[in-house]
Amino acid sequence: MKMNRTFRNMLIPFCFAVVIVCVPGILVKNGIIDAYTAQIISLGGINAIMAISVNIVCGITGQLSLGQAGFMAIGAYACIILTETVGIPMPVSILLAGFVAAFFGFLIGYPTLQLSGDYLAIVTLGFGEIIRVLLVNFKGLTGGANGKRFTSLGAIMMSASPALSYFIIVGVLTLIIVLWHNWQKSTYGRAILAVREDEIAANSSGIGVFKYKMIGFVIAAFVGGIGGALYAPFIGFIKPEMSGWIYSIYDLIYVVLGGMGSMTGAVLAAFVLTYLQEILRFLKDFRMVIYPLILILVMLFRPQGLLGERELSFVKLWDGIPGFFKNIPTFIKSFFSKNAKTANVNSGEDSNE
Repeated sequence: MKMNRTFRNMLIPFCFAVVIVCVPGILVKNGIIDAYTAQIISLGGINAIMAISVNIVCGITGQLSLGQAGFMAIGAYACIILTETVGIPMPVSILLAGFVAAFFGFLIGYPTLQLSGDYLAIVTLGFGEIIRVLLVNFKGLTGGANGKRFTSLGAIMMSASPALSYFIIVGVLTLIIVLWHNWQKSTYGRAILAVREDEIAANSSGIGVFKYKMIGFVIAAFVGGIGGALYAPFIGFIKPEMSGWIYSIYDLIYVVLGGMGSMTGAVLAAFVLTYLQEILRFLKDFRMVIYPLILILVMLFRPQGLLGERELSFVKLWDGIPGFFKNIPTFIKSFFSKNAKTANVNSGEDSNE
């Protein structure tokens, strides 16, 4: 019985994942969803990956990092260099770019994760600016301030095909969500949550606080590197400015809006804000006012975000579908009976007059 329930809890999310990845991809391939909309969805997928990266640090481990855009830039440049200079196939380069970003995450995290709160935020903010300056000055390797173009065959195919971009980006996003969801339920994941809730209690229980902070920080850097490695072939051109602090703030807004600690909330917020930014493009530069405005409204009326720390459960959603259709006749019956009573009351008042 337990095995059947476990298999069912794995099968239902898997089916939803296949539908989410395949159905829109098929619609894009057949032209039902136009290329412009497909590009926005794919960009939303990259932003969602970066939102997950920030959420692992801020929402799961309880740290405040403002340097995740630096890991994205490292992943993007590493993907281009590994593909074009070293000659590694692009799919392998995307994976290796994540490990390169994770290595830099270890280098920056080891001396600084003893800090917390505002101090850690300042250090990671400085890290992002250091990466930007290095990318500008190492012109022979990075192209300098002019940026670097991705001219490999795989990047050209991905830039030219909205359907291929969608399948790759949303497929990787779905895989990251599934892997993180399962990892979070493991011993390591529960230990990180314990550190977030109370470091003193976790330490007294034998949990290495610094160790698990490092694990969370390195995983977040890896995910950020994957996001950058997907961004490079998707756009086909990158510049050092992508590691600037403003892009880290954008990623943090996705997490705050969706809910600290909620992966599905952060992903949902990333897609909504990405599409909203395109809808408001007619406002030109004034459309960027929408981000701080949304942040102010969220802080005033729902400081925990859209979902708080809750996650959308596909299993509960599937279980609720039969009950939803079962209650439709009851809802219709009550609706018409209510209208009938209102009509009778009105007719009685007219007759009295």
